[in-house]
Amino acid sequence: MSALRLQPLLRTAMRTAPRIGARRSLNTSSAPTLYSAYAKVVGARKGHVEGENLKVDLTMAKALGGEGDQGKTNPEELFAAGYGACFQSAMNASAAKMGITMPTTIEDSVVETTVHLVGDMKALDMGLRVDMKVKVKGLAKEELQRVVDEAKKVCPYSRATQGNVTTNIEVVHFD
Repeated sequence: MSALRLQPLLRTAMRTAPRIGARRSLNTSSAPTLYSAYAKVVGARKGHVEGENLKVDLTMAKALGGEGDQGKTNPEELFAAGYGACFQSAMNASAAKMGITMPTTIEDSVVETTVHLVGDMKALDMGLRVDMKVKVKGLAKEELQRVVDEAKKVCPYSRATQGNVTTNIEVVHFD
């Protein structure tokens, strides 16, 4: 086969082949559903949430002028918990794919997530900012940073918030 006939095939292959480091594209409207979580909220920030395995009472945080009732939570805490757990799972999966061994003791891998409600409540112009601290016992800081960088690419929460929520992820020394 002549080189002239191969050129169109090579151009097509170059356009369709996944590039190293290229951003994955996932059409969330047509991708197969892996799991669905349902929650019913009654009473907004002062009500309660019910789901298949969830019963949570809500309170308005004191910082927002609410009671901050003991034993109750708020949407920002729920988001922090969900994002942190999802990100840590993405770290574990990424590390395994990279051939990096994560600790087997669950207390040796910690993700601390703080979700900040920011903006102007009176103008109803609010958003979120996320600060995360990642600590893993037994991994060098550079190695853990590589795991975190890969996890950012695959974590569904990270992908959903990318470009919408400022997220600062800091790798810190395990005490």
